[in-house]
Amino acid sequence: MFPKITGTLTAMVTPFRRGAVAYDELKKFVEYQIRGGIDGLVPVGTTGESPTLSHGEHMDVVRTVIAAARGRVPVVAGTGSNSTQEAVELTRLAHEAGADAMLVVTPYYNKPSQDGLFRHFSAVAESTDRPIVLYSIPSRCVIEIGVPLLERLRARYAHVAWIKESGGTVDRVDQIKAALGRDITVLSGDDSLTLPFLSVGAEGVISVASNLCVREVSRMVRAALTGDYAGAQKLHRRLYPLFKALFIEPSPAPIKTALARAGVISSAEVRLPLCEMTAGNRALLYKIIASLNH
Repeated sequence: MFPKITGTLTAMVTPFRRGAVAYDELKKFVEYQIRGGIDGLVPVGTTGESPTLSHGEHMDVVRTVIAAARGRVPVVAGTGSNSTQEAVELTRLAHEAGADAMLVVTPYYNKPSQDGLFRHFSAVAESTDRPIVLYSIPSRCVIEIGVPLLERLRARYAHVAWIKESGGTVDRVDQIKAALGRDITVLSGDDSLTLPFLSVGAEGVISVASNLCVREVSRMVRAALTGDYAGAQKLHRRLYPLFKALFIEPSPAPIKTALARAGVISSAEVRLPLCEMTAGNRALLYKIIASLNH
């Protein structure tokens, strides 16, 4: 029986202090999320700055989050890579560490064909029997996971039944659901599109905004999933300026800035090639956050 991977899952930031992962803050951050009513945790995705973590740090973050969560919510570990061998190894290690599921992004930069993607995801799927959440984000990876490829993977692997969809269009969710229906769970990868995605059959979101606004994003998603679209729309309208502001500079700099401002983490530090926000954009972000409290 697979764990329930729906609702609101947080694409977790990785707190840093003076260049090192702040594991003590990471543990506290897990508690902050669970107290806020989150449905699942996603460490070491792009928001967790996985590209700049060493392999040792990557797995230590996964182990820390699993230990701190204590089985209260599912932990979906980011294990994707543009190297199939590396993705398989990270998936194997996350499985051994006790991750409930794996988030596997399309290989970036290599630009493989759809057949290459099929072989890549097949190799990862064959290294674990736990749920694989595919991650399609063409804006970063150039390629997308085509619907025929989803059908091929779903037909062969029972545990490849989720996709984080960051293609930027509701039409794409319609296409996926038209082809696969209930056989696949679609999770929005874009906070600002979560409500439109839910309206056509998506079942949740892997959210950046919920790093800060756990309760609010969770309430919006739950309202939509229970048919209260009026309530969900009201929350969406309130949160929409924040959804957009969190991407006025490359993520996760804005969300880390917001979390540090709120005292949830001690520092907005990111690793190069990312850098701190400009003063003007930081002031704009602060203004938008302040407006949410009125």
